[in-house]
Amino acid sequence: MSSLLHRNLRVEPPVAVRGEDIYIYDAGGRRYLDACGGAAVSCLGHSDPDMAEAIREQLGKLAYSHSSFFTTEAAETAGAALAAHLPRPLEKVLFVSSGSEAVEAAVKIARQYFVEKGEPQRRHIVGRWQSYHGNTLGALSAGGNKGRRALYEPLLNQSEHISACYAYRGRGHNETDEAYGQRVASELDELALQLGPGTIAAFVAETVVGATLGAVPAVSGYFRAIREICDRHGILLILDEVMCGLGRTGSLFAFEQEGILPDILCIAKGLGAGYQPIAAMVVSQKVHDTIRDGTGAFLHGHTYQAHPVACAAAKVAIDKIARPELIAHVADRGEQLIEGLRQRLAGHRFVGD
Repeated sequence: MSSLLHRNLRVEPPVAVRGEDIYIYDAGGRRYLDACGGAAVSCLGHSDPDMAEAIREQLGKLAYSHSSFFTTEAAETAGAALAAHLPRPLEKVLFVSSGSEAVEAAVKIARQYFVEKGEPQRRHIVGRWQSYHGNTLGALSAGGNKGRRALYEPLLNQSEHISACYAYRGRGHNETDEAYGQRVASELDELALQLGPGTIAAFVAETVVGATLGAVPAVSGYFRAIREICDRHGILLILDEVMCGLGRTGSLFAFEQEGILPDILCIAKGLGAGYQPIAAMVVSQKVHDTIRDGTGAFLHGHTYQAHPVACAAAKVAIDKIARPELIAHVADRGEQLIEGLRQRLAGHRFVGD
């Protein structure tokens, strides 16, 4: 009888004892193909020797120090490595322990930015229906997965939501992708007017919707329209690339393919590749400088943020994933996958898209 509170209280899951490359082995010796990398996490496979060595080396030097009193070589090195691959003005990195924590930090820093800027009336956070940003209360409030929200609805923060950009379900008869994207994006414009000028702090969206819709990108042009609306109304754009970032879409970050920049970026999962729990929130220079020149401190934090062992693993993950040849390989395999799916499933009565 296990002492653990498992996700399913009626089922005892198999006991995983080791991993090798793309396989996990249980206590009975059965081998499992880890096709999804867990929850889209283990993108470098299991038992990577470089990861193991980096973690061992850091443990031998320094396992932990509190970020209120010290920075560490591991955190500084990982931050610099990540920043080197980000387009400016995204440049200041906060390392936390999960995607949910990254989203929580993003929402809170957006609020603090406007308070420090002299716009305390900006209190609304806008997300999209059929989205997922994490299971902590702030992240769940911003998300639009009604099934995950239902039980906790009385506890959630008041957040606003607009429609998802889901062309397969939402595009009208004879409506072009471009027209559909503009129409759905305009809901943010209309909401900004409805709530009142200068009252929205941030709009939060997954660049590619992950768990709730199943890897659904927006139509081309949608995020450019969203960026323009945010700029016009002074709204910060938070992009959640916890699942789709770090090479999964054939570019290091999915937003690069739309030719836009967020004000705040959230990444996780592949950042530690399953070897350590680590995520990051990255802010633009204007967000950072406004708070630096105001109170001088982000009023938020966690005990294990910028954990040196996790940061050592993140540095290895960044170096491996950001290689141009690997990103190109991902793009090629993506084309191979979609072509294979079309060949196998085109015309199937249970497959529409």
